[in-house]
Amino acid sequence: MARMTRSILHLDLDAFFCAVEELSDPSLTGKAFAVGGQPGKRGVVASCSWPARRYGVRSGMPMGGALRLCPQLLVVSQGFGNYGELSARVMSLAHELTPMVEPVSIDEAFLDITGLPGDPTLIARALQARIQRRLNLPCSIGGGSNKLIAKMATNAAKRAGSGDAPPRAIRVIPPGAEADFLAPLAVEDLWGCGPKTTESLREMGVTTIGELARRPVRDLIRRFGKFGYDLGQHARGIDERIVESTFVTKSVGHSSTFLRDQREALPIRRKLRDLVERVGLRLRRQHLRGKTVTLTLRWSDFTTVMHQTTLPMAINDDLLIWQAAEALFDSYWPRGRPLRLVGVRVSGLEPDRAGRQLELWEAPRELALQAAMDNIRNRFGDASLRRCSAMGKSGSYEAPAQVFRMNNGRGSSAARA
Repeated sequence: MARMTRSILHLDLDAFFCAVEELSDPSLTGKAFAVGGQPGKRGVVASCSWPARRYGVRSGMPMGGALRLCPQLLVVSQGFGNYGELSARVMSLAHELTPMVEPVSIDEAFLDITGLPGDPTLIARALQARIQRRLNLPCSIGGGSNKLIAKMATNAAKRAGSGDAPPRAIRVIPPGAEADFLAPLAVEDLWGCGPKTTESLREMGVTTIGELARRPVRDLIRRFGKFGYDLGQHARGIDERIVESTFVTKSVGHSSTFLRDQREALPIRRKLRDLVERVGLRLRRQHLRGKTVTLTLRWSDFTTVMHQTTLPMAINDDLLIWQAAEALFDSYWPRGRPLRLVGVRVSGLEPDRAGRQLELWEAPRELALQAAMDNIRNRFGDASLRRCSAMGKSGSYEAPAQVFRMNNGRGSSAARA
């Protein structure tokens, strides 16, 4: 009995962060703007509008470089408020179509629609229209017999778009046409083919995917090892990877680069505490706890070190994560050594079961305060509430009497909990 040909869709939200910011501020529509960090703070472009892309602005570039390319560029700081919520709603709409949904990032996912009645292109158009109608978010969709072809179909469709508006592109590659679709594309367009691999292939005289497909697999294995076999298969449009409908988060972390290398303990502790709260909030939103806390330190010469501690129980409380991170910081930061970046990560995750009994050593007042803060952030956005003075003389975490700053969109006001 012949195996049914798979039908896979790749959903990609067009300039997702920009689209979300336009929902909050419609005046941004049609303008050249970028979402990301401020140029004076070593910020990078997280997403940019289509008018900005006409000037060469791209995601991942330093914001200062983006402003040199486009001096009139508007820089919008990431709000951290609705991105996760809107992403979850998009994934929910995808699940209405099929249970086989694999999110691969906040703004893209694979869907296995094998066996669904109807033409895959029509199914893709219906999904695109549903996301636009319900959430007012533009997206592009690629389709094919496997994940590789679906992903590359999306990329090819978006590249073909032009103008100052999101592409809202759809392209489905029919079964049997995979190799013909790939052959004229440059090797750097092959999903998973990075700059170093591209350079090596060009040294071999290989510039297109079609040329790569004609190379004997043994030559590719000799040059690239096991990865060479995968390269040969992918160049022929062969990809056996399945859509993983259960996404398992392995760790949750945040890091931050300082505007200037820091030698003083207090600003480093303040930044570390802020990162701890963001990690804790994400863990609680995903109903997860973790046993291992890792501290990342990057010195002024770009050397990066990581130190970790494993606890006897899994945690997701800000106070407990902070205590572990602070102990690592006190142990491994040589006082006065310039620090460029600090980060914290929690791993060794497990589900946070509802109704867990509090341990005696946990601070009930801090947990109640934490729950109240979570409710406010969930309602008004992650940036709506910030601790202002949680540091004592020694830099310790003061749970009983915190001062917070709440941003209501029209200015800030302080409140004591």
